[in-house]
Amino acid sequence: MDKNTITGFVLIALVLIGFNWFSRPSQEELAMMARQDSIAEVQQKQVEAQAQAARRQAEQQASAQAKDSTALFFSQKGGEGKDIVLKNSKVRLTLSTRGGMVRRAEILGYKSRRRNGDVEILTPETAQMVFSLAGKGENINTDDYCFTPSALTDSTVDMSLEQDGKRLAISYRLHPESYMLDMEVKASGMEGFFAPNQNAFSVRWTDHLMQQEKGYDFENHYSSLTYKRKGKGTKSLSETSEDEKKPEEPLDWIAFKNQFFSAVLIAQQDFTGADLKSTPDEDKKNGYLKTYEAKAETFLDPTGKEPTRLQMYLGPNRYHTLQHHDKLSSGKEDLELEDLVNLGWPILKWINRWFILNLFDWLTSFGLPMGVVLLLLTVIVKALVYPTTRKSYISSAKMRVLKPQIDALSAKYPNPDDAMKKQQEMMQIYSQYGVSPMGGCLPMLIQMPIWVALFNFVPNAIELRGESFLWADDLSAYDDVLRWNKDVWLIGDHLSIFCLLFCVTSIINTWISMRQQKDQMSGEQAAQMKTMQYMMLVMPVVFFFMFNNYSSGLCYYYFLSGLTSVLIMWYLRKTTDDSKLLAKLEAYKQQHKNDPKKMSGMAARLEALQKMQEEQARRTKK
Repeated sequence: MDKNTITGFVLIALVLIGFNWFSRPSQEELAMMARQDSIAEVQQKQVEAQAQAARRQAEQQASAQAKDSTALFFSQKGGEGKDIVLKNSKVRLTLSTRGGMVRRAEILGYKSRRRNGDVEILTPETAQMVFSLAGKGENINTDDYCFTPSALTDSTVDMSLEQDGKRLAISYRLHPESYMLDMEVKASGMEGFFAPNQNAFSVRWTDHLMQQEKGYDFENHYSSLTYKRKGKGTKSLSETSEDEKKPEEPLDWIAFKNQFFSAVLIAQQDFTGADLKSTPDEDKKNGYLKTYEAKAETFLDPTGKEPTRLQMYLGPNRYHTLQHHDKLSSGKEDLELEDLVNLGWPILKWINRWFILNLFDWLTSFGLPMGVVLLLLTVIVKALVYPTTRKSYISSAKMRVLKPQIDALSAKYPNPDDAMKKQQEMMQIYSQYGVSPMGGCLPMLIQMPIWVALFNFVPNAIELRGESFLWADDLSAYDDVLRWNKDVWLIGDHLSIFCLLFCVTSIINTWISMRQQKDQMSGEQAAQMKTMQYMMLVMPVVFFFMFNNYSSGLCYYYFLSGLTSVLIMWYLRKTTDDSKLLAKLEAYKQQHKNDPKKMSGMAARLEALQKMQEEQARRTKK
C-alpha cells in the first residue's frame, strides 16, 4: 500500500471521528431522548395490551358461538376433514369433507415442472372456495363445517349438512372422459333460516396462482383472470399489474387462467354483483405468478324446489377441447370457453381459427415431431403466399430496370423547386411501362396478418408444451442451452439460440430489402432513405431483446420463415433476367403508345397540385 493511500484512509478516519464528535447530542438532548423513549415504551405497552384484549374478546366470541348448541348444523361445525377422490381418465379431483369443496385438481397426462407427477392447478395450500349463506340470525360459511359424504362412486358424491329436518347439500358429478364437474347446491327445509325474499348466496373464490412453466415473464403475460359477460364477449383483468373490476352485467363464468390450464366456475343461473381482483407477485423466484380473488352471488331457492346449478371446468386451454366442453353445459347458450385461448384481434382470430388451427391440427394428426410440424407449417404458408411474394419482387425488379430513366430525370431536374415536375414525369414513365410503384408493397401487406396471427397462435398452442426439438427441451418455453447464474440487463440469465438465429435471418432479410430499395431509387431518394434503413437494421436487435424470453417454438418458426424468405429472394433474383424484363416493358410501351393517355391517380393528383402551385405563383407575381 503506497503512502498516498495510507494518507487517504487516515484522513477519512479523522473526518468520521470528527463528524461523530461534533454531531453527538448534548446532555439536555440526551435527557429529552430518554424521556421520549420512556413515553414510547409506555405507549407500546398500551397498544399491546389493547391488542391482547381484542384477541381475548374475539376468542371468547368464537368460543361462545362454537358452544351455542342452538346454532344450525352445530354438530357438524369444526373438526378434521377427510379427502374424497373423484377420478376419470382426464382429471383427478380431491374434495374435502371440511368445507365440501374441491381442494386439489390434477390434470392427468400433462407433466408438472413443479413436482414429479401431473400438473396441479388447484391445491389446498393455494386455493379456497367458500359458499356463504346469510340467515336472519346467523351466517353459514361452508368452510366452517364438516360435511357428511354419501352416494360415493368414482365420479359422484353428495356432501350434506343435516339437523332437525333442515338440510344443505352439495352434489358433485364428474363427466366421463371429460374435464367438466357438475355441482348442485340445494337447501331443503330451511325457509325459516333465510330472510324474506332472499334468493341468492355468495361465492368467495381465491387462488395463489402457481407458476407451471419455465419462463416466468412469458407465462405471466398469458395468465389472467377472465370472465364471460352474459350475452356478450369475454374480458380479462390486467396480466401484469394489479387490477380490480366490478362488472355491472351478469356473468356466465369466471376463470382463473394460467398460460396452458384454467379453472373455470360456471353459473347456470348467472353470477351477479361480481368483484374481481388480480394482484401480481413481487417476487419472481417464489414459484407463484399472482393472486386471483373473485366474489359474486348466484341464485338460491330457499324452498329447495330448484337447485343451484354450477359447473367447473378444470383442464387444458386447448381450443377444440374447450369447444367440446361448451356442449356439456346444461341450460346455457354458447359459453365461448374457447376464448380462453387468445388467438388475437378479430381479423387475426379469424385467420387462426379457420386456417392456421385447422392446418396445425391436420399436420399433428400424422404423429410427427413438433419441430417437423412447424417446419411443414412454414413451408405450406410460404407456398400459399408465394404468388404475392413473387408479384412484389417482380414489381421491384421493374422499377430497378427503369432506374436509369429515373436517374436521368434527377439530372434533368436538379433544382429542389422542380421536385413536383420530376415526380410527375416519374409517374408518367411508370404509367407508360405499366409499372405500379405500390405494386411491391400491397402483396407484402397481405402477408403481414398471417405473420402476426402466428405470433398469437404459437405461444398458446398447448401441443408444443413439453415437446423437445434439437437443443430445445420445451418448444413452449425459451431454449436455454447457454445460461448463467446472474440476470443480465435486458437479456436475463440465458441466451436463446433460436431467438439469435431468428434475429440473424431478420438482419439478412433487411439487408436484401435495402438492396432492392437502393437498386430502384435515384441517388437523392437513396440518400433520404438512409435514416430509415438504419432503423430497419436496428429492429432485429430490438427483436432479440424482446424474444429472448419468448417461446422457442415461436422463435424457431420465425427463423424458418426468415430463412425461407432469404432462399425465395435468392431464387427470384437468380431466375429474373433484367434485360428480358426490360424488353417486356419496352414491348408494353410500344403496344400501348397509341392508347389515350391516362394518368394514374397519383400522377393526376401531382399534376393538379403542380397547376395549383403555378397559379398561386402567378398571382403572387401580380
